[in-house]
Amino acid sequence: MTSVAVHTSVVCRARPPWLLPVVVFAQFATTSLWFAGNAVLVDLQALWNLHSGSVGLITSAVQIGFVIGTLAFAILAVSDRFPAAAVFLCCSILGALCNLAIVLVGEGLWSLVLLRFFTGLFLAGIYPVGMKIAASWCERGLGRALGYLVGALVLGTAFPHLLLGLGLAIEWETVLVGVSIFAVLGGIAIYVLVPEGPYLPAKSSFDIRAIPRVFASPDLRAAALGYFGHMWELYALWAFTPLILQRYADRFDLDDLNVSLWSFCIIAAGAIGCIAGGLIASRVGSVRVAVAQLGASGVACLLSPLIFHAPPLVFFAFMLFWGVTVVGDSPQFSALTANAAPREYVGTALTIVNCLGFAITAVSIQLISSLSHKVPADFLFLALVPGPLIGLVSSRRLFS
Repeated sequence: MTSVAVHTSVVCRARPPWLLPVVVFAQFATTSLWFAGNAVLVDLQALWNLHSGSVGLITSAVQIGFVIGTLAFAILAVSDRFPAAAVFLCCSILGALCNLAIVLVGEGLWSLVLLRFFTGLFLAGIYPVGMKIAASWCERGLGRALGYLVGALVLGTAFPHLLLGLGLAIEWETVLVGVSIFAVLGGIAIYVLVPEGPYLPAKSSFDIRAIPRVFASPDLRAAALGYFGHMWELYALWAFTPLILQRYADRFDLDDLNVSLWSFCIIAAGAIGCIAGGLIASRVGSVRVAVAQLGASGVACLLSPLIFHAPPLVFFAFMLFWGVTVVGDSPQFSALTANAAPREYVGTALTIVNCLGFAITAVSIQLISSLSHKVPADFLFLALVPGPLIGLVSSRRLFS
């Protein structure tokens, strides 16, 4: 999920000590825009008479917007030409306005899809740029801090579900307004409190002509395929976690199940995987952590047909475990990709791998959305198994 070069064995030396917590808060606040549309989709489906496939469309719209935005920012070298904190603030404001516009001018599926696309576009100036700002306060790399930063994105992604799940009878408009205000506060926090640090990474520009040379490295191809396999599974699971919960509740007549709150818990559990994975990787290396977590989430995919028949205690424990492992490998695969890239083309390698990874998420989301009308929920997530399997096979080379 990340797009910044790191060395996982190095610990971040942020000064003053509040800088990294502010960056983590800002990432959490601004990336809450990512799944805000999904969190209120049930209300919008009823209000605008949206069809059941709308969850795939609006989620894919954000992903495609992020892909195009990342490419545009890389080609135009936006974060190199302008102060990173200013870029972060501007994009947080613009992303928040796109989110708010759903309340103000949204009137149907295609307006929602368009606004979610532009939200994704501006997220490209938030998440990667926040990583760059954090890296500028590290002498050689992010190290353990990377796990905290990706964990913040995970919590931000889950946050809108929490707002709906608190049982406070919050209207969907209030959720979107609240998320938009929260995102702007995150942007202001970065702009006011976190200037670029003394260890700003040397410019590593995007060069589309270098792509063949970048992918000539067998190690980079192996790390990238591991990342692609992880991405095939990740956002599809996140997008359809409420569906899993609702189908299970219907089967066992759990009428009082708080789907939104449990969606938050399952997605947010990924922060544990990211943070713990970063700490463990500093001792045993990124390869072992990435492969272990990818393998664990792949097994969860494979066992998913059985879990729909399990008693509630087993089901929810399983879903929390899946939530932890499905994203915990992300920082490590990104680090492996960065370290395998030619030094002069790190920017190009990370941009292309990141963009391809998010493009893959749009495909898997649409696949699950389409299958959800034809395949019983029990077997729906077997379609995600090829991702972890391909990632594991390709990762074998990284042990040599």
